Amino acid sequence: MDIKEYFARISYRGSHNKPDLATMSDIFLHHIQAVPFENLSIHCGESIELDLEATYNKIVRKKRGGWCMENNYLLSWVLKTLGYNVTLLGSKVYVPELDAYPDEIDHLLLQVELDGKSYIVDGGFGMAYQLWQPMELISGTDQPQTPGVFRFQEENGTWYLEKVKRKQWVLNPSTSTSQNVENEVCRRVYLFTLQPRDIEEFRGCNAHLQTAPDSLFVTKSICSLQTVDGIRALVGWKLTEIKYNYRDNMDLVEIRILADEEIEKTLKEKFNITLDKKFVPINTSRLSLF
Repeated sequence: MDIKEYFARISYRGSHNKPDLATMSDIFLHHIQAVPFENLSIHCGESIELDLEATYNKIVRKKRGGWCMENNYLLSWVLKTLGYNVTLLGSKVYVPELDAYPDEIDHLLLQVELDGKSYIVDGGFGMAYQLWQPMELISGTDQPQTPGVFRFQEENGTWYLEKVKRKQWVLNPSTSTSQNVENEVCRRVYLFTLQPRDIEEFRGCNAHLQTAPDSLFVTKSICSLQTVDGIRALVGWKLTEIKYNYRDNMDLVEIRILADEEIEKTLKEKFNITLDKKFVPINTSRLSLF
């Protein structure tokens, strides 16, 4: 594992001699704009390993993406290598259709202590709720970013991340999400505590999410990538492209349903992904990712 090889993978050419906020933020943005959030392995008959070298090989050498436990585990290695003080945290992702959080942790994120402040670094959420910058761990303060306004709320040691949603201008509304989700003003994203975690604590979750019949990642094939001004995502056969803040606090949304023969070419052209094995798209869950 070589940090310079990782920098080449994310096209990062900035300095990395001083572990400060500017450097961390720059590396982080390069990472999310180069490395997709994706679970395609599950739908290619491959297993997702919770092993740092296997993850490095997949993301850096094979130019693939990964889900939270891959992206953030790799980012923890990158930041530790550069001298940052990094702690693994576990979170529970909010399910809007159930208006509930799961019983067990199902998401890995990072806490970084820097110059007497604490930041949450999460490069593994994907879709339209992906942070574009590290967030300072303070409660009740709006932290505007390109994707929208994020904020933390802390209650009795439990921290909640939420995102204020913008209006959307959908070019082809017939293929859009349900009206009910579109009318949301604010979306809860996940909750977490500051209890330090070891990577071993995520083994059960890593196995469960790729095998349980009702897992979102089993019922949907997902590949999303942050772009210079928005996001593109392929969920099943549906390709969604969003341009953030296109006009007057409104996001521009374009949706297209792909034919089977377009999938492989789209993964290559839009996400720079080439798969080794046959990929079978799926989208049988009603859960909304936007």
